[in-house]
Amino acid sequence: MAEPRDDDFLDDIEEATAEEQEQAMAEITDEAAEIDALRAERDAFQDKFMRALADAENARKRAQKDRAEAENYGGSKLARDMLPVHDNLKRALDTVTDEQRAGAPALFEGIELTLRELLNVFSKHGITVIDPQVGDRFDPQLHEAMFEAPLPGTNAGEIIQVSTQGFILHDRILRPAQVGVSSNRNG
Repeated sequence: MAEPRDDDFLDDIEEATAEEQEQAMAEITDEAAEIDALRAERDAFQDKFMRALADAENARKRAQKDRAEAENYGGSKLARDMLPVHDNLKRALDTVTDEQRAGAPALFEGIELTLRELLNVFSKHGITVIDPQVGDRFDPQLHEAMFEAPLPGTNAGEIIQVSTQGFILHDRILRPAQVGVSSNRNG
């Protein structure tokens, strides 16, 4: 029997090493591909998590804003319904003569106290009165022009009569003040 030559042995080792290297490289390539897939999956989950976190934060902010609006403006319908009560109490006091006041002072004091208390409740809930005066400039954000008239001695756009006061709830108009406006062009 012939003895194996060293060259054949070295060739066998090189072949085996090459095959093992190929196999090892294939395994490394498979592991690298698996690691890349896991990284992509991790990145996708991280992206979904960040989006969910952002959505939750937006929902929290939206809920907080909605709650604040409900607190501030939830009673606006009731407030609007109370405005005629204010108007009627004010009208009642404005039409009282000195003679009537002297005849029933307790009655009129009671009406004044009721009006004052109503205004205190309005104030407590963020309702403020828009109280324009004759001679003020007409502001379409706060006033509603009920009529225009050329009143001598006035300038165009000046308030010449106040029909009813207006009201603001926090920063929203509940009712604009109703006014008459001068249409004079010459003053």
